[in-house]
Amino acid sequence: MDKYQQILDSCEERMSSSFKNFTGNLKKIRTGRANPAMLDGINVDYYGTMTPLNQCCSITVEDSKTLSLSPWDKGLVQEIDKAIQKSDIGINPTVAGDVIRIIMPPLTEESRIDLTKKAKAEAENGRIAVRNIRRDALAAMKNLEKDGELTEDDISDSEKDIQEITSKFIKSVDDSLESKEKDLLTI
Repeated sequence: MDKYQQILDSCEERMSSSFKNFTGNLKKIRTGRANPAMLDGINVDYYGTMTPLNQCCSITVEDSKTLSLSPWDKGLVQEIDKAIQKSDIGINPTVAGDVIRIIMPPLTEESRIDLTKKAKAEAENGRIAVRNIRRDALAAMKNLEKDGELTEDDISDSEKDIQEITSKFIKSVDDSLESKEKDLLTI
């Protein structure tokens, strides 16, 4: 039964990792409010090395619509400006001396609907990842049965256990999507 528990633990760990990845992707979808997480994934050319934006400047929320970026190295202002403009988040920074401000434009109804579709697509990808992990865990249990380490009753129990874990993570994905949709559609 030791391998049985290892498979269940591995399954839960992998699903948890997939869920964290999903929530990270969801944070990058902008809502009407300024959120530093939307800048995650933007890299800046820092003296020949691609460096994450949050590792070369401080990012603060000035108000609900404005982010302020203060580079630690004042020579990076133009590089940060270029990196944000090249990203696909659809915002244009404003450079004011050594500070870069990002003012979030208000979302139109059409853009809200598009962002909601994007969030739903991310959620579906998250569900698919969880189901793939479930499939792998079930296959691992079947292999243990073939090797004679588990009985048919054990397999039946494992299917219930794995489905329970899967349902928990699918519900978490759905709850996160519902929360994000609520944020996106609130004016």
